[in-house]
Parts: sequence; C-alpha cells; structure tokens
Amino acid sequence: MQGLRKPAERSRTISSLLAGTAFLIALFAAQPAKADYAVLHTGQRLHITGWQNLGDTVRLDLAGGSVTIPASDLDRIEPEELFGESAQREADVPYLAQIRNAAHTYGLDPALVASVIAVESNFNSRAVSKKSALGLMQLLPETAAQMAVRNAFDPVENIDGGTRYLKQLLDRYDQNLVLALAAYNAGPKRVDFYRGIPPLAETRSYISRVISRLQDKPDLMKQFFPTTSQTLPALASPK
Repeated sequence: MQGLRKPAERSRTISSLLAGTAFLIALFAAQPAKADYAVLHTGQRLHITGWQNLGDTVRLDLAGGSVTIPASDLDRIEPEELFGESAQREADVPYLAQIRNAAHTYGLDPALVASVIAVESNFNSRAVSKKSALGLMQLLPETAAQMAVRNAFDPVENIDGGTRYLKQLLDRYDQNLVLALAAYNAGPKRVDFYRGIPPLAETRSYISRVISRLQDKPDLMKQFFPTTSQTLPALASPK
C-alpha cells in the first residue's frame, strides 16, 4: 500500500530530517544576531536583538542587556528591514513619542511635525524668538492661547498645540503644504493678503528648509505634491 514504509526506511527518513534540522540550526546560529524594533504604545522604539513573551510581561533583549516591561505596554514587534535609514534617523529625533502622539491625534505625518520643529527651534523646548515665539514649535502667545496651550515651554502642550495649528492651516489652504508653511511662518493674514507666499526671504527660506527635510519621504512628498517631478516644489506665489 502507498504511504506505508518499512521500519528501516522510516528510521532513515527521521535521521535525514534530524540532520537537516541540525544543519538549519547551525546555519542560523552562525548568522549575526538580527535586530528588530519593539514599538511601545507611547510611540517609543527600542532597538532589540530578541524578545520573549512571559505572559503578563515581555522581556526585551537589548545590545547592552535586557529589560522586562508589562505586556500591555508593547504595541508590536517590527523587523528592522521595515525601517530604512531615514526611519532609523527619525528614531533618534528628540520628543519622538510626543510628536507621534500629536501627529496621530491630528492626522499628520510625524516626519512633517518633526521637520517643522527642527527648523523652528532645533528641538529646543526653551527657545524664545525675537518676536516672542515660544518653545519647540515657536508658538506666538496669541497662537498658544488659541490652541489652549497654557505652558508653551511644556513639550507635550507645545507639540500638541503646534501640530493642531499646522493641521488647521493645512485644512484652511486645502492641503497646500507650501501655503500652510508660509502661514505658519508669516501668519495667515499675510498669505491671504498676498494671495500666496508673502514676498519675504525668511518665509521662502523657511518653506525650503522644512520641505527639504522631507525629501527622503517619497510617499509624504507625493501626498502634497502629486504632480511635481521636482525634488523641491517651486516657491512661486500662485497668480
């Protein structure tokens, strides 16, 4: 009958399987440890070399040791290859968890929020401009009041208020990122008065610097500039 083997044949088959398994184990053991990312619900990413589910807790193996966290704190484990070089750079951005939380709340890409913060204050939560703009996202006192930001030097409040304001500007200008950034820098009254980008060198430079930081985010660039083939959209005011 088909499917029945003699004891000697079964023994040789089992031995072959065991030998194959041993070869695979040895092969993978010889490979360098592959690092993944543990993504926490706070938005923080931890570069890990391994992990183990212990029921109510999870042990995360790091390059310098290990840490055990509540299982409820872990959102997911993602392979390192899902993140390119740009994502690894993003993981080093200060206040990343706060940026991601605010971006998620208002439906923006964290990279855009981080780019605005980088150009506005270089991630200095105590920054004060000559025009009295405050904190990470350089909120003017009247803008902070409109966004219900009580303490503009508090990173959570500042990032939340600035991200909410940026979202409002994008909605106001029909998702035109260039005009939204112009309004963030020079004020919406000036953008409305000139019916486009105000003729200010500072504003044009500001827009260029923010957008240039997004060049390694092709999906995000395509979202705002679906028809342009330029690496940086032209900053001419619409007629």
